[in-house]
Amino acid sequence: MPAVAIPGSKSITARALFLAAAADGVTTLVRPLRSDDTEGFAEGLVRLGYRVGRAPESWQVDGRPEGPAVAEADVYCRDGATTARFLPTLAAAGHGTYRFDASEQMRRRPLLPLSRALRDLGVDLRHEEAEGHHPLTVRASGVEGGEVVLDAGQSSQYLTALLLLGPLTRTGLRIRVTDLVSVPYVEITIAMMRAFGVEVAREGNVFVVPAGGYRATTYAIEPDASTSSYFFAAAALTPGAEVTVPGLGTGALQGDLGFVDVLRRMGADVSVTPEGTTVRGTGRLHGLTVNMRDISDTMPTLAAIAPFADGPVRIEDVANTRVKECDRLEACAENLRRLGADVTVGPDWIEIRPGLDPATAGAEIKTYGDHRIVMSFAVTGLRVPGISFDDPGCVRKTFPGFHEAFAALRRDIGH
Repeated sequence: MPAVAIPGSKSITARALFLAAAADGVTTLVRPLRSDDTEGFAEGLVRLGYRVGRAPESWQVDGRPEGPAVAEADVYCRDGATTARFLPTLAAAGHGTYRFDASEQMRRRPLLPLSRALRDLGVDLRHEEAEGHHPLTVRASGVEGGEVVLDAGQSSQYLTALLLLGPLTRTGLRIRVTDLVSVPYVEITIAMMRAFGVEVAREGNVFVVPAGGYRATTYAIEPDASTSSYFFAAAALTPGAEVTVPGLGTGALQGDLGFVDVLRRMGADVSVTPEGTTVRGTGRLHGLTVNMRDISDTMPTLAAIAPFADGPVRIEDVANTRVKECDRLEACAENLRRLGADVTVGPDWIEIRPGLDPATAGAEIKTYGDHRIVMSFAVTGLRVPGISFDDPGCVRKTFPGFHEAFAALRRDIGH
């Protein structure tokens, strides 16, 4: 029974880096994810004057409740959405002039609802080229606080950024949310803020965050649930195969662990204990209709195994996947069609009918530079010989060792 060592959660590592930088004292992060995104976040903190000590198994961050240690900085956020959205928000609580830019891919991704909310709180934030996109400059003079209205229908990261900012304001924040996607990620934020000494209250669609700052702590990062989905899907697709991810079980913070409930509905055997989660392939994979609004990062994983189900798989309420690293609905549809699948796509849904064309073995998957497209279609490759990728290296964003780990799994489950 292969126990797969999955790297730490990207979303938890990014939040932990923000919290550690904002906290009073030295925080130790245990088993953080080391990937392009999180290294970019840590590098951004260093550019802002925070001390970040990176040992192989733990990172130490000297917190600065008063904000960045430098009065001017130029920060490159790479491809990281959390870096590009959280760091300007952190910098706003300090005093100085801070410029942020990002990769072409990240420059295309939206930021406007967060920019508007920060401006409503009195932050001097200017987009240099396209309104609502990087590059941008923050002329920071601290944040007073108060009430702000936010549309988080495109990304829950906008709300997370404001929640994280709340304790650094002078009077606290009341955030009124008009729309919200990916609720479990907000619950991760609130749980982690609690670990750093801050209690967020919720009154309907209003989140109330007190002023008063964060306390430094030692914080262990759990394995990444979205990354685990590819290994769980591989087990579900393979009769008799079994995969266990230790350290990701009952009590896990990440909503994406809910992906195993989808596999259970399709016929896989699933066991979730305090120690970890195990998925075993039964030889059955049923079609289903599933709402994945709250676990949309695992939509491509399900799409990649959908043609092997015994009936249609319809995934609904995932409009926000169109504004990720790429338009993931269209990317999944295009690649499945390259493999001979019958696919229909709507504004916020995709339906995949059973069967692939054997003549398409050896197709090249068009990745759009999106790590999740590569990792998802690696699972399809368990059943379709000779699949290749036009950019296999883009997995470094979240899991630099993915191809080696997945090859080891293939050997273990007899592929």
